[in-house]
Amino acid sequence: MAETNETELHTMMFFQLLYQFQSMAMMHLGKIENPVSKKVERDLEQAKGAIELVRMLKEKTKGNLNEKENEFLEQILTNLQLNYADEVAKPNTPEEKKP
Repeated sequence: MAETNETELHTMMFFQLLYQFQSMAMMHLGKIENPVSKKVERDLEQAKGAIELVRMLKEKTKGNLNEKENEFLEQILTNLQLNYADEVAKPNTPEEKKP
């Protein structure tokens, strides 16, 4: 019973980690407000870095995730990649640089 609870706790912690990376990427994509500055800002280089962290996690955890964890990871990565592609296609503002 204790092992099941620990496994469930680790799954929840993994989801929280992925959610943090997703939130960071979405903030840098200009999709959500920066909680510190209270502004919506776009930094595509930082967004790309956050997406690469998720991609690295996918590679490093390959074969070690349960179905639910793997599905959640795939969903987040796909969502971030699509949002990144959408933002890259938009014109830059003067203070931005594209990666």
